[in-house]
Amino acid sequence: MQKSYLRIKLFGSKINQKLFSERLDFLKKEINNFIFYLVIAGTETSQIKGISAAGTNSKARRKTALADAEFLLFGPSVNHKYKLPFLKAGVTPALISYVCSKLICASPIVIPIGIKEKPNFRHLIVENHLLGPAKCLTTGSSMSRERVLSLYKKGLEIGKSIKKPIFISESVPGGTTTAQAVMEAFGLNVNYLIGSSMINAPRALKKKVIKVGLLKANLKNNFDSLDVISAVGDPFQAFSMGLLIGARLAKQSVLLSGGSQMLAVILLALEFIDSKDKQEFVEFVFIATTGWLVKDNSLSDLLDLITEKHNVRLLGLASPLNFKSSRYKELSDYEIGYVKEGVGAGGMSILALLKGFSLEEIVSGCQINLKKMKELGQISLDENY
Repeated sequence: MQKSYLRIKLFGSKINQKLFSERLDFLKKEINNFIFYLVIAGTETSQIKGISAAGTNSKARRKTALADAEFLLFGPSVNHKYKLPFLKAGVTPALISYVCSKLICASPIVIPIGIKEKPNFRHLIVENHLLGPAKCLTTGSSMSRERVLSLYKKGLEIGKSIKKPIFISESVPGGTTTAQAVMEAFGLNVNYLIGSSMINAPRALKKKVIKVGLLKANLKNNFDSLDVISAVGDPFQAFSMGLLIGARLAKQSVLLSGGSQMLAVILLALEFIDSKDKQEFVEFVFIATTGWLVKDNSLSDLLDLITEKHNVRLLGLASPLNFKSSRYKELSDYEIGYVKEGVGAGGMSILALLKGFSLEEIVSGCQINLKKMKELGQISLDENY
């Protein structure tokens, strides 16, 4: 991995240092123009015991995305409705995203899909919340193709209407598993490249449930991206694929802030579009993530698998943010690997750095707001919450 003058790292093997520097300069100039989206989505895949650490139990994982979104919008608040779920270690990356969003004056737009209740905060409606989460991927039929197509078209419509660069982030408990399932459906061997919200990814469990889902799906030779999402995917993927493709049709840049879930969206889009347009399509598409997620190079290897499959160059950016100096255990747990990414933390911190804020300012903001969260009881102390 190569570094920039701000210690932002490049990952992926097909980008040279000159292009890396040019793209960073481009992002720096565009920071104030970005439209920020947080897509929160539900899948019953998150209810598989041992599959996710985004809440210590299945009940908590149903509320995680709502709590993340509320926190991103309002930060520590005495009037919060959703408690952030109890975690055995660490704290939600929504904390990082909130701090950085305030530094760069972002106004995130939350898009809830497949969340069983209507959020009490402002949000963009793209489908009826009563449709609920996608079914577990082990069914081989996560969503009807009609629903997937509807979400894709809604994303496409919004993307095509945009006249500014966009930033896409997510909070989807169980989402790394559906991301892996999508990639395996397209023939990529990624079981040892995709991480998890857990410190040690449950690779054997993921492999087992994905195998069951793909066998039941029985995808035929002529399947497309919509078929794959319908079989083993989630609502975030359907909508975000449309949003990405629409924004690129409108000639807008797209910063996808996250890890394997964002790479799954890129893969779905590359499989879906006309082959002659692929390099032009990814020319101003950026993957941005945290340094914790690229520590072991697996995300870089995953990016390379996709670029080799479609013969394109993709730019991966890793934030240098770290909590080595933090006095708070919840933050120093990031350095151990208990939490790595989510809610756009990597991309938000990179943009804050590009705007001129220091790592020390970001860490200080996280510590101040973590203290407030604890004082306000915004983090559940009940393991059974």
